[in-house]
Amino acid sequence: MKVLKWVVISLVSLAILLFGAFKYLQHNTKKMSPEATVSYVQGDYDVSIFYNRPSVRGRAIFGNLIPYGEVWRTGANEATTFTTQSELEIQGQTLPAGKYSLWTIPGAEEWEILFNSKEYPWGVNFKSEASRESEFDVVAAKVYSERVSTVIEQFTISLVNTGEGFEMQLAWENQLVRLPIK
Repeated sequence: MKVLKWVVISLVSLAILLFGAFKYLQHNTKKMSPEATVSYVQGDYDVSIFYNRPSVRGRAIFGNLIPYGEVWRTGANEATTFTTQSELEIQGQTLPAGKYSLWTIPGAEEWEILFNSKEYPWGVNFKSEASRESEFDVVAAKVYSERVSTVIEQFTISLVNTGEGFEMQLAWENQLVRLPIK
């Protein structure tokens, strides 16, 4: 009976220790790439985006840390999510109301922005490859990338009124990408 008691106490202690270590690692990860939510609520539009904001910290980002032509989780940590309460039009394609994971394929001059119907708990797998499964893509849009003259230190997503809808802007390092949405 004493042995069983010590085994249970040891297992509970180990579980508490592992949980504490997990929370510590999670806290340190979030400190480097804090969470953010951006919203756009006007007229028929009610859109929100949850993402994590990595920083440049002296690194070469696009074409290096984030290779051109490969799927990026569009932020850090968990996969970025895009939620809309109403149907949207993106480059002539319909994005139904719902919650989507947001992915991009950066290029030197052109980016592809992908809205995927599957939710992923983390943005990458154990090999650091994007978790996205292309068969769940609902909308794919190609946009041009603009070079900016000043370094944008922290990855930023903005939703900006255009008068005929809004645009989603992705900005980081020396790149700005704009996606018009109606």
